Amino acid sequence: MVALQPRRDLRIPPAYRDAMEINGSTILVTGASGGLGNAMCRELAERGANLVITARRRTLLEELAADTGAEVLVADLTDRADLRRIADRAASCDVLVANAGVGQDPPLAELTEESIDFSIDVNLRAPIVLAHRFATDHIAAGTPGHIVLIGSLAGMAASPGTRMYNATKFGLRGFALSFCQELEGTVVGCTHVAPGFIRDAGMFANNDVELPQGVRTKVPADVASGVVKAITNGPTEVFVSPPELRVASTIGTVAPALAALVQRKLGVSERTGS
Repeated sequence: MVALQPRRDLRIPPAYRDAMEINGSTILVTGASGGLGNAMCRELAERGANLVITARRRTLLEELAADTGAEVLVADLTDRADLRRIADRAASCDVLVANAGVGQDPPLAELTEESIDFSIDVNLRAPIVLAHRFATDHIAAGTPGHIVLIGSLAGMAASPGTRMYNATKFGLRGFALSFCQELEGTVVGCTHVAPGFIRDAGMFANNDVELPQGVRTKVPADVASGVVKAITNGPTEVFVSPPELRVASTIGTVAPALAALVQRKLGVSERTGS
């Protein structure tokens, strides 16, 4: 593993503060064929980014590329050779947005080693591999870059029936917050973006999860705005959720037994089909 070197050894531009300009930057987005990825790509293209979009579904990527002028890279994050190809291409980009993710857990009785590996490969291993390669290459070259890791409030509080999604998103947030500290003083910044419940796209919309009455949601455009904030401002973490949902997630982190009790009272297990 390449050691991370401090910025002062690389004579970085004085104006650099863990933030990037979108206009004119080359930005690689994984999971671009999904609803959230599509929204991110369109927003970034509107702001003048040169996009490199990657996912498994060529047809959807080509449709998006027709509207945004993006470079298409068809790849499967569970395939080691494909992941290396993405890492190679990301290394020459200015920004990496690791957005790809899977969220539908099988019922407990149907959980297999293969499904466990699939969740870990897509949600956790791939973004870690890509982030590490991106950072070490940029640091070695002395060229500024920024990493955006798309996580979830499910990385703060657990729910029944989403065991692998929780496990991988908890892991991704832990990696991101640690990596941000490790990158301090280098030419590379890192931001963790944590959406809450998103309507019209993403895990909860795709799985038709019925939310408890009164729970507010955001839309894909809000996640895209969070990514823009991550790139241009360079914060450690961006939350894309109503304030009360973030508070509830924080309670789930510090008082998991209380959070579990509340979820039982709200019938979350029945709503998620677990």
